[in-house]
Amino acid sequence: MTLILGISAYFHDSAAVIVCDGRIVAAAQEERFTRIKHDSNFPENAVAYCLKAAGVSRPEDLDFVAFYEKPYLRFSRLVETYLGTAPHGYRSFLNSIPLWLKSKLWTGRDLRKRLGGRLARRIVFPEHHESHAASAFFPSPFDQAAILTVDGVGEWATASIGVGEGNQIRILKEQRFPHSLGLLYSAFTYYCGFRVNSGEYKLMGLAPYGKPRFRDLILRELVDLKEDGSFRLNMKYFAYCYGETMTSPEFHRLFGGPPRTPETELQERDMDLAASVQAVTNDILLRTAHFVRETTGMKNLCLAGGVALNCVANGKIAEADVFDGMWIQPASGDAGGALGCSLLTWYHLLGNRRTCSRPDSQSGSLLGPEFSTDEIRQSLDSAGAVYHVISDEQSLLERVAEYLANECVVGWFQGRMEFGPRALGARSILGDARSPSMQSTMNLKIKFRESFRPFAPAVLQEHCRDYFDCAKSAMDSPYMLMVASIREECRLADSIPDHSLCAGEAPLHKARLLKESRSVLPAVTHVDYSARIQTVNQDSQPRFRKLIETFYRRTGTPVLINTSFNVRGEPIVCTAHEAYRCFVSTKMDVLCIGDFILLREEQPQRSGDVPPADYLQQFALD
Repeated sequence: MTLILGISAYFHDSAAVIVCDGRIVAAAQEERFTRIKHDSNFPENAVAYCLKAAGVSRPEDLDFVAFYEKPYLRFSRLVETYLGTAPHGYRSFLNSIPLWLKSKLWTGRDLRKRLGGRLARRIVFPEHHESHAASAFFPSPFDQAAILTVDGVGEWATASIGVGEGNQIRILKEQRFPHSLGLLYSAFTYYCGFRVNSGEYKLMGLAPYGKPRFRDLILRELVDLKEDGSFRLNMKYFAYCYGETMTSPEFHRLFGGPPRTPETELQERDMDLAASVQAVTNDILLRTAHFVRETTGMKNLCLAGGVALNCVANGKIAEADVFDGMWIQPASGDAGGALGCSLLTWYHLLGNRRTCSRPDSQSGSLLGPEFSTDEIRQSLDSAGAVYHVISDEQSLLERVAEYLANECVVGWFQGRMEFGPRALGARSILGDARSPSMQSTMNLKIKFRESFRPFAPAVLQEHCRDYFDCAKSAMDSPYMLMVASIREECRLADSIPDHSLCAGEAPLHKARLLKESRSVLPAVTHVDYSARIQTVNQDSQPRFRKLIETFYRRTGTPVLINTSFNVRGEPIVCTAHEAYRCFVSTKMDVLCIGDFILLREEQPQRSGDVPPADYLQQFALD
């Protein structure tokens, strides 16, 4: 038996993964244990969980430890960049270099120390984009596939094209820093007043409210785009090479003013900028996808890297039918690098035989902690919770489906926690997609987040095409990584047919789009008639699927809203205690946790936990 521990740490979204003879046993992000969103510290809690899940009592029983990138190469890029931009960036240099010299440069020594100093074998250091490529290909259902990885930056690479065949991957081409699609998108994220490395989802959600009127300006001034999808950025508009901000004064002059102050009212310019950079992103990735197909000759595509979480662009690639099949790593960011480096060690380094599994070998990405009935009961009792136990599964599902059909918001906590940023039916907040008011209710009263942000539909896989125009390569989207359009026959004739009708209106008036019912599934239909779909099959999510089936029998609709079980600024819940705390701290109506059902009106009063109205109001567009 060969045990390999994969680790990503120190930069963004630390994680640990353990692989036993090629099987992914456990995986988790450190943020879920520390409750610090995108925690970048050494993932000691995630490591401890993974070792326990694999039955490893001592770190010295591990055969290999793999780290997701080469620290020396990353350090050389930082030094070369600082030297190349001097004297700019002196303050940034003083802030970062001492930290590198103290700890980050000695990652191997630090790993051994933190794992008890008794590792039996060597530590493996693949390159950053090799780890991404391995995380994309090895768990996929394909024996052969092209591989595309796109992110901010690793050591030097910002994107790579490769091929996976059997138990081997080869990187064929790469784009290099500072020319980065991920950093371009993050620059606009920053300029529109959102947090870099976490607000990109918000920018993507905001894009449909605007018009891409800056697209040509971006392509003329900022991005020199080639037919094959490669490009060069005009670096006079960007400050990320030397400064503590993403954009330069030249960028601000080009787009008519300083960056939006976070939490202030969104303006039409912000919406149009979001729409424009999303259009450019779609264009770059589509060109790249065509080039990848022509270059590799492969019929299938695997995707990873932070930009692979841009489900709008993924949907555009699927719509174009460039590939017969697509598989996207659900933990596409740095956390997924821990998975990639461990699998790279098992297959590529050790030469072990690989057998493809369908739908994939990632077990629905349900790789985190789970809790027994006794553990859940003990946690609820310690919190003074009032609960009902329903041991018969079908009775439990009927009760929850009834609550959902009556427009209750339900916290759903079942089985193993998801690995990656999406809730996939294990740590979810659920609602009725047919409700015209549910999107606003869940955003403002449950999630405490911006009202424009859309929710995803979880749909029984066999009914996906009843509601959504799914491309052939996107028919199976279990990880909520594809956007598809609502079918014409499911749209409402009296809804606003085109958000451009609101062109020139103030943001206050544009917000009325939020109140329009655009389809028979208004709570999951975005303003451009799109939806980020999750197809639910029997293999990976048996209880979640049974709930949707029960809801379908009751209502005739095989679709539920599925959003992550957390509030704004917090990671997805991990434990039963965190689920209960989130439940009583919001206006959630029902919590179903294992075989336990809790009703909000029966719980002890926790008035101090609910954010005040003025806190909620700042997130509303209207």
